[in-house]
Amino acid sequence: MHMKKIILTALIFLSFLTSGYRKPDVYVIDATKNAYLHNNMGLRYMDEHCYYAAIQEFKIAISLSPNTQATAVYYKNIGDAYMKIGYPNLARQPYEDAIKQFSLNFQYYQDLAKCYKALGIIPEKIKEYNNDSNILNKVMLGLLYIENGNTKRGIIILDEFAMSEPDLLITPAIKYYIKENVKKLNDL
Repeated sequence: MHMKKIILTALIFLSFLTSGYRKPDVYVIDATKNAYLHNNMGLRYMDEHCYYAAIQEFKIAISLSPNTQATAVYYKNIGDAYMKIGYPNLARQPYEDAIKQFSLNFQYYQDLAKCYKALGIIPEKIKEYNNDSNILNKVMLGLLYIENGNTKRGIIILDEFAMSEPDLLITPAIKYYIKENVKKLNDL
């Protein structure tokens, strides 16, 4: 009788081992990862010139991952899509939001300056940024002067910024931009 119990227990144990039972998969919802995937889908749509779909994907990415440094990229991408289809008035807010989200990316300032130029509002923006005490607004001011055709004045403002803020993440990109624009001036 004792042997039967051992064999029965062994058979039950072996049946569990060989039954193929496994734990069910646990799905982890990772909004940040999903936001990244939606951004990539948006970029793919941009490559295919499906701008409305791209904009929707970028908006989903923003809603899944608000208030992160990556969100600034998603805003920039929306602005880029609107600029591609000729709507600088709709691109303006996303570009401004990108700078608010992460103010140390020089490309965001360049995109916004081009958007202001397309809207024809550079003179009023120069006045606005001239009176502002925020040091990073000097970056925008320099770019606005360059976009408005006053390259020398823009370079001087950007150079003053680079000299006064040598340790900021944005400064190396500004220095490179200055160098490129000085070359253009010298080639004229």
